[in-house]
Amino acid sequence: MATLKNQQKHGYRWALFATALCAVVVVLGAFTRLVDAGLGCPDWPGCYGHMTWPSSDEHVAKAEALFPESPVEHDKTWPEMVHRYFAGTLGLVILGLTLATWRFAARAPAMNYPRWHATGLLALVVLQAAFGMWTVTLKLWPQVVTAHLLGGFATFSLLWLLTLRLQNRPWSLSSNSYRRLAGLRPLIWLALIVVVMQIALGGWTSSNYAALACTDFPTCHGEWWPDTDFERGFNFAQSVGPNYLGGLLEGDARTAIHLTHRIGALVVTLVLLVLLYRLWQVPLSRARRLTGLIGLLLVVQVSLGITNVLASLPLSVAVAHNGVGALLLLSLVTLAHRSYSAIRI
Repeated sequence: MATLKNQQKHGYRWALFATALCAVVVVLGAFTRLVDAGLGCPDWPGCYGHMTWPSSDEHVAKAEALFPESPVEHDKTWPEMVHRYFAGTLGLVILGLTLATWRFAARAPAMNYPRWHATGLLALVVLQAAFGMWTVTLKLWPQVVTAHLLGGFATFSLLWLLTLRLQNRPWSLSSNSYRRLAGLRPLIWLALIVVVMQIALGGWTSSNYAALACTDFPTCHGEWWPDTDFERGFNFAQSVGPNYLGGLLEGDARTAIHLTHRIGALVVTLVLLVLLYRLWQVPLSRARRLTGLIGLLLVVQVSLGITNVLASLPLSVAVAHNGVGALLLLSLVTLAHRSYSAIRI
């Protein structure tokens, strides 16, 4: 019979659904950014003053009269608005989940519901909505675009962590397994930090249109260390001009960003390989399955990154690179949760 320590809590399926919906929002966000539809609608939250997007000739004429500097491009309006509607729906789902978590906590105080976790998640979603608006009103300012991407990954990770906490199925471990898993915590934190930094670098690479700054691999422009301009590449006070669509940086600055992302990938790979080696030594089948999953995601993610360079950034591969990066982060969040919630028997 389940006890309070391992009884599934109310709201688990709700949180699981929200996590799946968030995955869709993250992928849609990547798609919108990669098809250059971030400014597909020049206003926010509507699109040329419409709740959806202008489609008839009459509506397009009115829209272009209202925003003469932004002609309607049908292939860019719908991705932006579909992304906004999915994100808005996710916000409502998280609002309901947060209210429900507080109600469950009031009814069953002994179950220790993560109500502040849910509340923090709701606050993050509100901030994400603001970043979504600023992405449009500040004309794709790279700092805001990167922060919006990081906020999306943070929302995805915190939703998954909330799901795990509501699932309430901690690993029951022998003293030896518990000690080995607990001993990995510093390394797990290091892995989380380098993966988050690499995601931020990926966002900076994408928002500055530097993904194709190098079109060969493993060299760049046929050299191991080509001409670079790190000062301009990482100038966080840069001007965006009328808008930042297509980017404004010179080639050497984009090369510096691209190379930094490659070096980041190398650091992430080395740290994760050490973590996986140590995790494999934990005498527990579930730990070894998680080792295999993290290792598989790492191999796929690196392969997608190399394919992006060699195949000139195919849309499907670029979107997949974003999605697998999110899954790799979730796998580490899972490992961290299993480490801290494990019970010694």
